[in-house]
Amino acid sequence: MLERFKEFWGGTVLHPFVRLFIRLGISPDTVTLVGTIGVSAGALVFFPQGELLIGVLVITAFVFSDIIDGRMAREMGRTSKFGAFWDSTLDRVGDGAIFGGLALYFAGTGKDQGDSYLYLCVTLWCLVMGSITSYARARAESLGMDAKGGIAERSDRLVSILVMTGLAAIFDLPILMYLTLWTLAVASTYTVIFRVLKVRRQALALDAQGGPDAAGASPDTPS
Repeated sequence: MLERFKEFWGGTVLHPFVRLFIRLGISPDTVTLVGTIGVSAGALVFFPQGELLIGVLVITAFVFSDIIDGRMAREMGRTSKFGAFWDSTLDRVGDGAIFGGLALYFAGTGKDQGDSYLYLCVTLWCLVMGSITSYARARAESLGMDAKGGIAERSDRLVSILVMTGLAAIFDLPILMYLTLWTLAVASTYTVIFRVLKVRRQALALDAQGGPDAAGASPDTPS
C-alpha cells in the first residue's frame, strides 16, 4: 500500500516539483539533504516546545523529499551507489530526530510538554529498536544474507507516529500517541528478534554447507 502511495505522489502530485528541480539543476542528493534538515528542524524545534501539530506538518512537508529525490534520480538516470548510501544514512538522521524530538517533549516539565519519564523511556526504546532494525538488515545484506521482514518497517514507523501525533494534538487525545509508542516499541522489538533469528538460520545453513567465511563474523563490527 505504501509503495502505491509513493507512486501516486511521486508520479502525479509531486511530478511538477520533480521537473522544476531538474530544470534548476538541483541534484537529488541536495534534495535529500534539504529534506533531512527540514525534518530534523521540525522535530527538534517544535516537538520539545509542545507544538506537536506544527512539528508534524513541517516534518510531513519535508518528508516528501524522500519521494522527490528518488523520482529525480530515475528521471535523470543518476541512480548510484553513493545516492543509495546517502539516502539511507540521512533516513537514520531524520528518524532519530523525530523520536529524539518526542523524547525531549516528554522530558519537558512545562504545561505544554509531556512531562513523563515513562514515555521518555518508551520513546527512546522506539528510537534504539528502530535503528537496530535498519542496521540488522544492512549488516545481514553486507554478509550476503537476507534480513527482510518483520512488522515494523521504517515507513510503517514513520507514518504511524506522525499521523497519531498529529491526531493527538488536534483532538487533545494524547492516548493516541501513547498507544502508538507502545505498539511501535513492541513491533520494533519483535522485528529485531525476527531478523536476528532469520539471519541465524541462514548463517547456520551456510556453515553446515561450508559456505564462505564472512569476515564480518569477527567480534569487530562497523561503527
